[in-house]
Amino acid sequence: MEQLKNNQADLEFIIDEGSKIHIKTITFQGNNAYPDKRLKKLMKTSEKGFFSWITSSGVLNPEDLNQDAARITGFYHNNGYIQARVSDPQVRYEDEWIYVTIKIDEGPQFKVGQVDIAGDAIQPENELMAAVEINDKEIYSRETVRKDVLALTDIYADEGYAYAEVTPLIRQHPDDRTVDITYQIDKGKPVYFEKIIISGNVKTRDKVIRRQLKVIEKERYSGRRLKRSIRDLQRLDYFEDVNVNTVRGSDDDQMILKIDVSEKPTGTFSFGGGYSSVENIFAMASVTQRNLFGRGQTVQLKAELGGATSRYTFSFTEPWLFDIPLSAGFDLYNWDRDYDTYDKDSTGGAVRFGYPVADYTRVYLAYSYELADINNITEDASDLVKDLAGENITSAVAATLRYDSRDRMFNPTEGGNHSISIEYAGLGGDIGYTKYTGEAGQYFPLFWGTVGFIHGRAGYVEENSSGKLPDYERFYLGGMNSLRGFDWRDVSSYDENGDEIGGNKFVQMNLEYLIPLVKEAGVVGVLFFDAGNVYNDDEDLDLGLTRESAGFGFRWYSPMGPIRIENGYILDPREGEDSGGRWEFTMGSAF
Repeated sequence: MEQLKNNQADLEFIIDEGSKIHIKTITFQGNNAYPDKRLKKLMKTSEKGFFSWITSSGVLNPEDLNQDAARITGFYHNNGYIQARVSDPQVRYEDEWIYVTIKIDEGPQFKVGQVDIAGDAIQPENELMAAVEINDKEIYSRETVRKDVLALTDIYADEGYAYAEVTPLIRQHPDDRTVDITYQIDKGKPVYFEKIIISGNVKTRDKVIRRQLKVIEKERYSGRRLKRSIRDLQRLDYFEDVNVNTVRGSDDDQMILKIDVSEKPTGTFSFGGGYSSVENIFAMASVTQRNLFGRGQTVQLKAELGGATSRYTFSFTEPWLFDIPLSAGFDLYNWDRDYDTYDKDSTGGAVRFGYPVADYTRVYLAYSYELADINNITEDASDLVKDLAGENITSAVAATLRYDSRDRMFNPTEGGNHSISIEYAGLGGDIGYTKYTGEAGQYFPLFWGTVGFIHGRAGYVEENSSGKLPDYERFYLGGMNSLRGFDWRDVSSYDENGDEIGGNKFVQMNLEYLIPLVKEAGVVGVLFFDAGNVYNDDEDLDLGLTRESAGFGFRWYSPMGPIRIENGYILDPREGEDSGGRWEFTMGSAF
């Protein structure tokens, strides 16, 4: 302490840290059923390793060590050792090392004996027993019993018994080392929603939130429908977080449901771009508001500019027309496209409707009209293109059936997105064709928080007797959303003169392995494999002739909006093709 003037002083703390010591060994005593190596894998605490300066192995954290003892206890109880006891770890400091000793009294291993259900039954016992997993186990597991309690509680909650109590009664029989389990159920009173209180929504209107709920006031409680309601709210992607709290109401059979949301920006300014041999440098920009005036409406203005393309689109969607789940919208566009052998200048629009027909399933109907001027046709253009010279009118109607159960729109972790559609052009005009397309994509969680994704698309188009099938309605593949590593529309078929034209059928498959890199920030790594091809009228759909690519990339649900950066390599390059990596990206900004 250094004395200063005016009755003040400076304090200086002198610390001698000494040398840092690590855990030398972790020793178990009393473990016969499982070796030390198996038990050490359960622990967060570890012995010092060769790469301890990177992994921090060997560092003692008393809190982690106490939790490790609880993990080992749980492991034994989940493997039939219901009487197992694990002592508090003993820590000994000696010289420059730490020695940890954990004593274990395993006891005998118990098997599952008789399992039954007692108390208030709202379903036949055999139906309730179908939800009990411990009955299919040979060895007793505390974790399985816990899951059974939750499963039975959910069954009762779905029938309105929100406060049902399920108590597992465990009876040990040391003589034959078996455990009898009885799930004692007290269903309580049926519970009703007295009030639904929504808070936190500064912009979004109450009715936009309430129409997503599968539960209503004065209705009997349902745990399943409540969970579905919260999932649907999250799928709107209007909120950073959705917190749900249930409290008792004015009586024992009344419940107040409180939903607190935290809004996030729903307007985005998005841009993206890349390079291709067709477009050279190309760019895309769009302004989108997905929750216009808090009504849940979507409006978008989009521009795409490149060396061969310019396209301007305006779209509007009302998801609940007349306050029923009937979506309606329209699109207007102007699209100029310079192809290799001709130019297409088009103006058009569409009106569309959608309505739910089943769980996660909607049917869509749309009518579109387009006026296209085909000009600047080169001498080496195919006859298919030359027949289109001048103005062409397309009047078409399309129907789509879509199933979408993804848990969120960007970086999903589970759920599927499947659709089938048919489009008929020929309601007047010059163009006539019938196009069939199908798509299926499924996300499924894997180990360590990783996610797998399987996706497939296929299509077929044929010319109608009343009109022409233009090249621009045929199929091409290549680019960010089909075969990565190939240029946009780079995978095509050929006519009798050897000129590139679109195919009348195609097939596409994508496999992805999604790895969370920074989970809190929404950063995900992706490894992918793409395969597909297009085929002409005189070609059979041969899956043995698909083009293939593979690569890696990164996706980030950033504060500026979704960002994708991906690099694909062609695995089967043909003469003149470069198999080297080709980067593509898209980016968005929120407001």
